[in-house]
Parts: sequence; structure tokens; C-alpha cells
Amino acid sequence: MPTIKAEAVLAVFRLTVNLYRITAKGGRTMRWDTIEAPHGVAPPRPMTVRAQSIPPRHAFPDHAHAWHQVVYAISGALTVTMPGGSFVISPEQAAWLPTGLRHRVGSLLGAEFRSLWISDGVGGELPFAQATVFRVSALLKALIVEAAEIDGTEDVDGYAGRVTHLIIDQLRRAEAIPAALPWPRSAALTALCEALYADPADARGPEDWGGVLGMSARTLSRRFVGETGISLRSWRRRMRLFRAIELLCGGMSVTRTAMELGYGSTSAFVYAFRLDMGCGPQAFMRGRGDEGGRPVVLAPVAISSRARRSLPV
Repeated sequence: MPTIKAEAVLAVFRLTVNLYRITAKGGRTMRWDTIEAPHGVAPPRPMTVRAQSIPPRHAFPDHAHAWHQVVYAISGALTVTMPGGSFVISPEQAAWLPTGLRHRVGSLLGAEFRSLWISDGVGGELPFAQATVFRVSALLKALIVEAAEIDGTEDVDGYAGRVTHLIIDQLRRAEAIPAALPWPRSAALTALCEALYADPADARGPEDWGGVLGMSARTLSRRFVGETGISLRSWRRRMRLFRAIELLCGGMSVTRTAMELGYGSTSAFVYAFRLDMGCGPQAFMRGRGDEGGRPVVLAPVAISSRARRSLPV
């Protein structure tokens, strides 16, 4: 039987799909609402962890911090926008946002996430020279969740302090991955990507979507590569993988996930998932690789040199 959490995820999923089927016909994006940022935030010493949530189609206003920030969704996916590019990070990834970088964090379908605010002094010791996406290990995830739950921000030399130091040690070991889902900037292609992200089972190709957006299939394909660095076909494949991870992490079964993503069979979904992840969905959810024990790492996306210069990873 599906869990209550899985049913809630599916309800939001289907509601959003129906809304996008209406708006995408005119090539329009749905309105995003602004969520108020927390007030009276004290500088981290050396780190502060906040548990936060974003409703569907909400985003924090454009802003910058006087400290470094790590954003990590424990459920759902986050959209990060900054000068030079936008991208989506899936639940097993986090984004490092350096001091002073203007950015906006939101979620298309809603997310529960954790913000790590790290002092400039400590952040300078970490291996991130710019905005970076990195994989979150099972240990780092557990530490982040624990840090947000314990009440010990002033307990620098006690348990809370030890958890903080372990998180910082894990961040020192983190490696950048070119696996974020790039997002276009133009209104037309944003409408396309939002519609496909909300309804990954939509099978319409460039010809059909070109008609919806008022451009030829060739123009659509050329503009898509120019704005994201990858083809529409490659983007859709990676997007479906991201949505699969979202739904699986929300408690949905492998079979139900395959159906919602538009795969013809569960085996086809498992094959596609294994091709990208190196393990099947169930093995991924157990937090390990395949039988050989290989670590789970997203396969890199081929990004053009032009687009790579504008992406933060």
C-alpha cells in the first residue's frame, strides 16, 4: 500500500501537471510567488543550520549573505538562480553559494530543505572557489539533519560543536559534480521546461513544442542548446532521473514512479535508472551502489564550452 507521504507527493504532482497542461498551451509560465526570508539572522559562529520549507512555485527574493551558504533539499528539488545561470539540484545534491553571491532559491513543486550558513573564515578553508554543486553522502545527510534538530547552537565545545566540526570535515571532502539540471533563461524555454518538469510523461517532441511556442523545431533545438548547453533530448532524460529521485524519496514505489514518469514498463524504468546511476532504484534508496559496492554518482552531462562558462559547476 502506498504511504500517506507518497500519496501526498502524488497529489501535488498531479495537481501541478493539470495546471501546466493549461498554461503550457499558450507558452506561458505560471506565476512564482515570493516567500519572506527570515529576519534578525545572526552571523554564524562558525555554522548555523536552519530547517526551512518552500511551497510549490515559491522562491526567496534575490539576496546575498555576508557568509557562505549550503542549500540541501531533504525532499523535493531546489531551483537556484544566480548571475550567469540557473539550475535544479536533486535530493542527493547540495549547492555551495559563496559569500556575497546574489542568488535566489525556490522550488517548482515544493521542497523541505536545510540551509547551512558558514562563517567566512571557516568557509575559506573549504575546497569551493565559486558556486558549486556537490553530492551529499549518507553520512553528511545524517549530520545535516541532526544539526538542524538539536538545540545547541551555543554548545560550541559540546555535542552540537562536534556535529558542526564533522559537517565541516565532510564538506572538506566534497567534490564538485557536473550533474545539476541546467535551466534556460528565456520565457518561452522556461515555460517548456516547467511544463515538462511538472509532467515528465509528456511525450511531445520539438515539432509539437515548437508549434506551441511559436517557433520551428530547428530553432527550438538550437536555442535550447544555446541556453542550457545540452540538447532537449538529453535534458529530458536527466530531468526524468531527477523526478524519479524526487518521487522515490517521497515514498513512492518503483512501479508507481515508472508509471508517473511515462515509462512503458517498470523494467524499462529500472534499466534507464541503472544506466545513469550505476544501480537500480531500490539499491539507490538503500543508500549504496550495485552488488559490487560502487558509490552512487550521477553520470556527467555533456555541456558545451559556451554554456559551461555560464554555469556554476
